[in-house]
Amino acid sequence: MKTCIRDVVLVVAAMSTAVALAACGQGGGGAGGGSAPKIGLLMPDATTPRWETNDRPLLEKKIKELCHECTVYHANARSDVATQQQQFDSMITKGVNVLVLVAVDARSLGAAVRKAHDAHISVISYDRLAEGPISGFVSFNGEEVGRLQGRSLLKAMGAKAKGGQIVMMNGDPTDPNAIWFKKGALSVLKGKVKIGKSYDTLMWRTEAANMNMSGAIADLGANNIDGVYAANDGLAAGSISALKANKVTPLPPVTGQDADLGAVRRIVDGEQYMTVYKPFPPEASAGAAMAVAAARGESLDRIATGKVRTRTGQEVPAVLLTPISVTVGNIKNILVKDGVYTIRQICTPELRAACDKAGLTG
Repeated sequence: MKTCIRDVVLVVAAMSTAVALAACGQGGGGAGGGSAPKIGLLMPDATTPRWETNDRPLLEKKIKELCHECTVYHANARSDVATQQQQFDSMITKGVNVLVLVAVDARSLGAAVRKAHDAHISVISYDRLAEGPISGFVSFNGEEVGRLQGRSLLKAMGAKAKGGQIVMMNGDPTDPNAIWFKKGALSVLKGKVKIGKSYDTLMWRTEAANMNMSGAIADLGANNIDGVYAANDGLAAGSISALKANKVTPLPPVTGQDADLGAVRRIVDGEQYMTVYKPFPPEASAGAAMAVAAARGESLDRIATGKVRTRTGQEVPAVLLTPISVTVGNIKNILVKDGVYTIRQICTPELRAACDKAGLTG
């Protein structure tokens, strides 16, 4: 884990240096005529806490650090494609030079990305790979996220990892990341466990996961689910709620992703086995670095650590960071040490005994 975190720090330091050098070069290329750059941030929803709690404020802060003169606009589509399309139009009207986009629906937003491109606006695809002529991509290695989840689930299942039955609660099939997570997980799980039920969850809705898990319990039997692959913490929450409502005891191990505070508390309490932590500051730093470079008309290749190929075959500069698996045993050394949460935030009075047992208090 220390190596992963060190590598992330080194990557971000290199990116910051590259942007600083770019700022000393052909200033104002993207903004045109030396005018102050305008950067728009388009967030997808308010359902997943990370977008408004972590990513947006971190992106704004880093952009301002790299570009004092930049004006930053932001909008949240609240899970609605039509709203995000309207927000594209609004940003174009505002005359932004760059859009940092987390697409609600990658395919449906392809035309909007094309419209921005035709208006000479660079689109940086953030966390989710959007369709259309994007200029750059910043995210985590999606298949590795799935592999981490799959490996953790097998470890938690113990002897039942050979031939046991699981339910897969996958993400939104319109989200390219969900496809990568699923692919990575299956590369680990296939041939080892029986997949009793597998669901794709539109819009990553917690309530849909709850409904689907209730259906899986009815079809498979309360005592015949040995593990649950949940692609993120919201799906984990919905699945666990259904398991508890149907009095499934003991709870099978459940995976997650995003290190939401609620998930961390569930892990301490023994209801969720793990989550995948994707350090928000490095991702936001990379996104901000690409946005500022694009706004100044500089090449993103100086920031990128590689390339990704879009569905249309276009190769774009990319930064893919390393995800980290978090279980009860390393919450303190990873999430608390990184400043994501304090012990006080995690350890509510109801969790005092569990926190003591986990070594988080005392």
